Amino acid sequence: MSLSVPPKPRIPASGRHKIAIVASQFNQEYTDGLVQSAIDELASVVPSARIDLIRVPGAFEIPLATKLILESDQPHAVLCLGVILEGETAHAELVANSVTDQLLSLSLQFNTPVIHEVLLVETHEQAQARCLEPTMNRGIDAARAAASMMEVRKELTKAVRAR
Repeated sequence: MSLSVPPKPRIPASGRHKIAIVASQFNQEYTDGLVQSAIDELASVVPSARIDLIRVPGAFEIPLATKLILESDQPHAVLCLGVILEGETAHAELVANSVTDQLLSLSLQFNTPVIHEVLLVETHEQAQARCLEPTMNRGIDAARAAASMMEVRKELTKAVRAR
């Protein structure tokens, strides 16, 4: 796993960008850290963005909310944020795998960046490092990935239309 955050892209302030954040309420202390870091970073890298925050009960509900947003609001990107702590059963892994599969499917179905930062961690220490501290903060990663993919999508769409 990478210990560094990706480089900071910046989208020019031309036009209005719609970005949705779908965040789990479960493990709220950690998820709130991801959300705040993502919002702060988005303000820097996509200064013209309108950011909508949608809260869902848990990680398993993130794909449905994401699908409804993609169908109705047509955002430029969706950031999916949550924390799943492993326990003594396989439940956490089953939820994480299901969420991962569905988020990928939605991204491809709607041709929209769906940024997956629903973290599966083993310990509270891992969650704290990835959600509350700046060096490995996955909320920052999510914001930067969204900004980068919005630009990539824009360029590739232009190239396809130019053919």
